[in-house]
Amino acid sequence: MLSNSHHKWGVRLGTFGVWALAAASVAYWGLRGMAPPAGLAVPAAATLPAAPDAQALARLLGVSAPGPAAAPAQASRLALVGVLAGRHSGGGAALIAVGGQPAKPFRVGATVEAGLVLQALGPRQARLGASVDGATTLTLDMPVKN
Repeated sequence: MLSNSHHKWGVRLGTFGVWALAAASVAYWGLRGMAPPAGLAVPAAATLPAAPDAQALARLLGVSAPGPAAAPAQASRLALVGVLAGRHSGGGAALIAVGGQPAKPFRVGATVEAGLVLQALGPRQARLGASVDGATTLTLDMPVKN
């Protein structure tokens, strides 16, 4: 009679592996259930809220910065006809009519009039100043269509 003794050891090792995995699972979940909640371990440090920048908040709400006295005279000479904003920040062009002349395209950074450079474009808006990186002295808005 022939017996296969290797077959018995395979079943024994497989059974031992299943029971070892079961014991490891019970130990893992038992230890995890006894651990204190992670949220109560360390209290969060209170931080002071940052002080708001009054000028930035005013610009966000639409208050224009006070410009030189010549700005109203320049604003009456300039009219924003159209805006073509670029996909990237700082790109695009604006159609601006100067002194009642037909509108001409001006790219961001181009000189519109003596002392005025097109600084940036927004939706239906163009900002002009003495230099590209300087303060905005004049903001042109497109007329609202009815």
